[in-house]
Amino acid sequence: MSWLTLLSDASAVNSSANYFPIAVQLIFAAGFVATMIGVSAWMGPKRKTTDKLENFASGIETHGNARQPMAIKYFLVAILFVLFDVEVIFFYPYAVNFRELGWEGFTAVLMFVGFFLCGFIYIIKKGALKWED
Repeated sequence: MSWLTLLSDASAVNSSANYFPIAVQLIFAAGFVATMIGVSAWMGPKRKTTDKLENFASGIETHGNARQPMAIKYFLVAILFVLFDVEVIFFYPYAVNFRELGWEGFTAVLMFVGFFLCGFIYIIKKGALKWED
């Protein structure tokens, strides 16, 4: 087989006519969603009561000002979670390629874990995860 026949076969497989059923399905799905939203807005009840117009806050009664300062511990824990979560993600490429990396890769991962643990021990010693003051 020559490269010209392979090229002509590939262009037949990737023609836009093959994507027509997908386009029809997307148009049908979008039309169905729009129709259902329109019908429910047209036929649904429209009773505006004070309970319906009140802001919903997870069923908890609102009290006080929403602009009260929040404890920094929440933000600190969130940032630490993201930091350690991202560090754990770096173990995935090592797990996939650990045979090719050999001992040099193993020592690099040991150093990474060492730095990771040093940071974690520092956070524990500073009391960043203590909730009681």
